[in-house]
Amino acid sequence: MEATKAPLEGLLILTPRVFRDERGFFFESYNQRLFSELGISLEWRQDNHVLSVARTTRGMHFQHDPGQAKLVRCVRGRIWDVAVDIRPDSPTLGRWFGLELDAQACRMLFVPVGFAHGYCVLGEEQAEVIYKCSDIYQPALEDGFRWDDPQVGIDWPVADPILSERDRASGSFADCMARLRAKSMSGKAVAQ
Repeated sequence: MEATKAPLEGLLILTPRVFRDERGFFFESYNQRLFSELGISLEWRQDNHVLSVARTTRGMHFQHDPGQAKLVRCVRGRIWDVAVDIRPDSPTLGRWFGLELDAQACRMLFVPVGFAHGYCVLGEEQAEVIYKCSDIYQPALEDGFRWDDPQVGIDWPVADPILSERDRASGSFADCMARLRAKSMSGKAVAQ
């Protein structure tokens, strides 16, 4: 497994060693010992499998404390996968990183806690995405902001995206960060 650091601290692009022959291919998509050696020592608590039609755009989503780290892989089709730094004290707060994930290259993106995540389906085909989460989905902890927030300025390679009602109704990045800061401040007040 080759790990490449993305421009935003904590994000890792993981490229597995793929063994191909006339029958198809084989690779290890997860190996606890190897991932631990790469600095990813998490207990994965949930696996998600998502099918999306062409032009579907999902995001930008995250969960509040304790948060959810994700290990994202596209197993059919192609997606533009995006992570946005939402760590209030980070020097790269509000910056985004995106890359194409597809079923042929088998690359994965490790998204640690402290990032919002989203993706869109590229091309005319459907895409299937599988991702591991470090915590179970908890509706009371979910949050996010608009996929096209101008303050963040993600360069989405899809026109006329198909969005869920939730994503259509999402608020601004600035409002989301105000909620995060308020939760952070209330947590510090309780801890003191």
